[in-house]
Amino acid sequence: MNTASRSQFDIFLSLITVFSIVFLDQLTKKVFSNILSVGETLPILPNVLHMTLVHNTGIAFGLFKDQGIVFIIIPVITLILLIYNIYYYHQNNESLSSLYIVTFSMISGGAIGNLIDRLFYGYVIDFIDIRFWPVFNIADSAITIGALILMVKCLQYVRQK
Repeated sequence: MNTASRSQFDIFLSLITVFSIVFLDQLTKKVFSNILSVGETLPILPNVLHMTLVHNTGIAFGLFKDQGIVFIIIPVITLILLIYNIYYYHQNNESLSSLYIVTFSMISGGAIGNLIDRLFYGYVIDFIDIRFWPVFNIADSAITIGALILMVKCLQYVRQK
């Protein structure tokens, strides 16, 4: 694949990943906000998987509640750094793997999904409740999975050196 078409493919892959995550995240938040009241639980698999509506003013998994503007600034800075990272590699003619692009796009999509909530509501809507873990959402899942993949890839890279 030549450089121009590779760049176009990378951009398309990134945008489709980000938009898919943001769309699914916002759609599911809207659905569960419409059928549940805050604190209400809907058992899907009793004692395993419930849908519980929570308004989270903290970061992932309810940590650092009520810190306000900090949780708007941090995702914006993260998004800028992620976009710059991809831009930097393309400007230096270094190719990025599709996995790398999807991974950063998952983190970006998750950050955007939660940022939308913070900007419009002042809190993040969480609803996935697996009982042994704090309640979370699609955006949190995308960020966590993306970060785990990135961590594994970094560890593999370090071991190769």
